[in-house]
Amino acid sequence: MKALRIVAVTLLALFASVPVQAERTHTLRLAETWGPNYPILGDATRHMAAMAETMSGGRLRIRIDSSNKHKAPFGIFDMVKAGQYDMGHTASYYYKGKIPNAMYFTTVPFGMIAPEQYAWFYFGGGMELMAQVYAPHGLLSFPGGNTGNQMGGWFRDEITSMADLQGLKMRTPGFAGEVMAELGVAVTNIPPGELYTALERGTIDALEWVGPALDFNMGFHQIANYYYSGWQEPGAEVQFLINERSWNQLPADLQEILRVAMRTAAYDMYIQSTHESGVAWDRMKDEYPGVTHKTFPPEVIEALRAATGKLLAEAAEGDPLASNIIRSQQDYLNRIRRWTNISDRAYLNTVAPVE
Repeated sequence: MKALRIVAVTLLALFASVPVQAERTHTLRLAETWGPNYPILGDATRHMAAMAETMSGGRLRIRIDSSNKHKAPFGIFDMVKAGQYDMGHTASYYYKGKIPNAMYFTTVPFGMIAPEQYAWFYFGGGMELMAQVYAPHGLLSFPGGNTGNQMGGWFRDEITSMADLQGLKMRTPGFAGEVMAELGVAVTNIPPGELYTALERGTIDALEWVGPALDFNMGFHQIANYYYSGWQEPGAEVQFLINERSWNQLPADLQEILRVAMRTAAYDMYIQSTHESGVAWDRMKDEYPGVTHKTFPPEVIEALRAATGKLLAEAAEGDPLASNIIRSQQDYLNRIRRWTNISDRAYLNTVAPVE
C-alpha cells in the first residue's frame, strides 16, 4: 500500500508539473452599418462584444469595424456572406433588393409593436421563418435591437392632403418606401451619415430616420420643423448577421454565449432607445419650440394602409415563402393585439395624458 501511495503521489506531481494547454481564443470580425461610436445602434454592438468576452473569460473576442472603416454601410449582407466579415450589425430591410423576404423581419407598416414582434420572433415562429430566408445564403440572423415605434419623419412643409405627397422627395427605406412610392412620393435611401446634408441642400424634402433618441443629435429639426408620428415602423428591429461557417467553427459553449450576448444586447438597445427618446423629446420641446408635432391626415393614413395591404397581397401571391411570412405575422398580430388592446391600449386611454 505504501508503494502505491508513493506511485500516486509521484504521478500527481508529474501531472501538476505539465503545463496545461491554453484554450483557444476565437476572434470574430463584425462590420456595422453605423458610424464610429454611434449612439444606441452602435452601443448595441459594443455591449454585445463586451458581454461575450466577459462571459467567455476572454475566449471569444469581437472586433468591430464601423462604416468609416469598411466604407460600405449598406454592404454588410454581401461582406458577411462572402466571409470578409464573420458578423454584421445592420437592418434586414436594407437588402430587400437582394433578398426581398428579409425586409419583413425589420418591420411591416401598421404591423406589430416591439413587444409583440419579439413575442412573434421567439414564440410565434418568427425565428424559424427568418432562418429559412437566410439559410440559402449561408447566413444566420438574430434580432439585434429594437428602436420601438419610429416617427413618421421630418418634413419641410406640412402634409395636409394626398396632393402634398405628389413628387415629394423623401428618404424612407424598406417596405414603407414602396408604400410611399405607391402614393406618388419620390423615394430614396441614403446612408445615415449623409442625411443631414441631403435635407439641408434640398436633395430631399423630407426624411424618416428613427425617433428623438437618434434624430435630435442629427439636427434635422434645424431644417424641417414638422415632425410626424409614425405608421411605417411600429417596432423596427435591427439584426446580427453571422456567417454560418464562422458560427460552426465556434465550440458549442461559445455559440451559446454569443447567442445570449446578442439577445441581451438587443433588449438593452430597446430600453435604451425608449429612455433616450423620452429625454430627447423633452429637450427638443424646451429648446426648439418651433418644432411642431403632427399626425398625418386621416385620408393619408387610409391611403397608406390600403397601399400596404395591396403590396403585401402582391408579394404573398408571387412567393410561397413570402406568403408564409406575411400570413404568420398577420395571424400572430390578430391574436396578440387582442391582449394589447385590453392591456396597454386600455391603460393609456384610461389615464390622463402627460402634456
